[in-house]
Amino acid sequence: ASGTPGTTGASAGDAAEPPGGLTELVRSVNGPVRDLAFSPDGAWLTWSQPGVGRTLRQIRMARIKDRLTVDVTDGRFEDENPVFTRDGRYLAFLSWRGFDPVYDVHTGDLSFPLGCKPYLVPLSSATPSPFALNPEGRPAAGGLDPVEEEETGETGAVTVEVEGLENRVTPFPVIASKYSALCPVAGGGLVWLRWPISGALGETFVNPDDISGRPTLEHFNLSRAKKYELVGHLDFFAVSGDGTRLVVADGGDLRAVPSTEIGDSDTTTWIDLRRILHVVDPPAEWRQSYEEAGRLIRAYFWEPEMCGIDWDGVLAQYRPLVERVASPDEFADLLREVLGELGTFHAYVAAARRNEGPAHYQRPQGLLGANLFCREGRWTVKRILPGDSSDSRARSPLAGTGIREGAVLTHVDGRPVDPVAGPYPLLAGSGGTTVELTFEPAEGGPPRRVAIVPLVDERPLRYQDWVAKRRAVVRELSGGRCGYLHIPDMGGSGWAQFNRDLRMEVSRPALIVDVRGNAGGHISELVVEKLTRTILGWDLTRGAQPVSYTSDAPRGPIVALADEATSSDGDMITAAFRLLKLGPVVGQRTWGGVVGMTGRHRLGDGTIITVPMNAAWFDAYGWSVENHGVAPDVESLRTPLDWAEGRHVEMDDAIELALELLAANPAATPPDYSDVPDRSRPKLPPRP
Repeated sequence: ASGTPGTTGASAGDAAEPPGGLTELVRSVNGPVRDLAFSPDGAWLTWSQPGVGRTLRQIRMARIKDRLTVDVTDGRFEDENPVFTRDGRYLAFLSWRGFDPVYDVHTGDLSFPLGCKPYLVPLSSATPSPFALNPEGRPAAGGLDPVEEEETGETGAVTVEVEGLENRVTPFPVIASKYSALCPVAGGGLVWLRWPISGALGETFVNPDDISGRPTLEHFNLSRAKKYELVGHLDFFAVSGDGTRLVVADGGDLRAVPSTEIGDSDTTTWIDLRRILHVVDPPAEWRQSYEEAGRLIRAYFWEPEMCGIDWDGVLAQYRPLVERVASPDEFADLLREVLGELGTFHAYVAAARRNEGPAHYQRPQGLLGANLFCREGRWTVKRILPGDSSDSRARSPLAGTGIREGAVLTHVDGRPVDPVAGPYPLLAGSGGTTVELTFEPAEGGPPRRVAIVPLVDERPLRYQDWVAKRRAVVRELSGGRCGYLHIPDMGGSGWAQFNRDLRMEVSRPALIVDVRGNAGGHISELVVEKLTRTILGWDLTRGAQPVSYTSDAPRGPIVALADEATSSDGDMITAAFRLLKLGPVVGQRTWGGVVGMTGRHRLGDGTIITVPMNAAWFDAYGWSVENHGVAPDVESLRTPLDWAEGRHVEMDDAIELALELLAANPAATPPDYSDVPDRSRPKLPPRP
């Protein structure tokens, strides 16, 4: 660790600022300083300061009286959430510095999903680590009996020995996982939230016994060097001022529990939220929220000078209209006009919802995952969507039941289907429950009754069916020479969809990558990494097909499809296609929104706004992608008439271009065995 003077240039000997004075301790050029926490005696302040890149952060602390600044960690990792223990002996923080890689089961890639742990720093070299063993075999700072433990108390006096501070950083003896909300509590202990490691789509969990996706509240007793689970699953918590109690929020319920032990009926206090009354003055809230929105935009908009916008003038221009607002929706509409003056994408507004009256509960509509049509008052199955077993959301309720196209649906749970209204009024509220359907088979015979669980949402099922149809069109038009991938977004679902068929589709001589309608996200870099792989050679194994090196690399030309709904990170990957010369882009100019947002801000009245905070600049494009988009290499448009007549104009153009490129630059192919090396033993030279 190192001690350095504050950025104001003051030395350790300077006099303290007078009461009420403002002192600058540090200034960050890499983003906001956060996680500020004072020592128990108020003499020291600690925080997490950003370093280079997007994620690196270091723990620092400063002595208030003379502005002496100390580096606790060196900024190599993502260190956050520093806190002093209430006895003033230790500094604790969370750090993502674990590098135990886990193999990806599909591609063999390695990642670090279990990289976080809490860490402890004894502030003085004379303070033993509570995790070390003393000569008696007990933890050096633990194993105290109750009498000794009570006598230790919480002095709160803080002594920091700067020399060797960084070398005293010690991990807690807990499993690596995902942690947050580190807080000190009474008795010198700490509490935190430990989160289950789950898939980005919430479908899979590292621990099959924990499928809630919600965190566990744990307490670590430093005097005993032992961890306890306080609450199994919760939403969030807060610590009381004296550190003896925790307020736990769980599914709309609020309760106060002890901070150092598992609460029981005697120590747990349930809080009746119905007794808390809040009187609302909507016009006053809207005035305050209007000013708050203006302040947030001014403070966080990506360009400090607001790109030349007279922001104070804009706020003054619209401010009189606040007095005419009469509802949350009108206030949201006004803010949309104000944020529209930014001329920048990702400036969104969501109206507040008061949730007046009892909570509304509505059972979801049941959906069959099939296309029905009415013929002479009889509701007939036209097509049963096949489903996709690799996507749990794309389940097809009728697939595999033996019901075929042409069957007539006559009853739902014994109730006859109305010849005009059809079966869906009878399926109201049945989503996710079991219903019995009665069909007259298409081939005749007695009626068949089947029990199914209707879907709540058909969109994933119909999306997978849409992709399968597009892939079939590409196969037909290209004679099987082109693979096809569609990426619906640049988030978890888009990454799953991209990898679902990547291995099969890149084995074709050419590849069509369809990002039409891409809803954006943040993983375009990962997609680009995959698509820029180049085949340098082949791995040949007896009795198996050759495998390319690098693996899962495109074998030949790539053509991208984009349209006006290719947005945000979809804009980015379209630009990357052109700048990296991955292949030509066919379709329409993209959406044009590459100034992204980070998080959402809830205003005082409940309205939610987003602030454009992260602007993208590209070689060759500069700032011009925002509000313009990325133009394709080959413009192609599917007109309404093309839709009606089943023509795939954009896809036709993309396939034609891919085949032309393939003819000019043939796909990589593995070697034959005609030139294998001769490993036979050479003949001995003749004897002299």
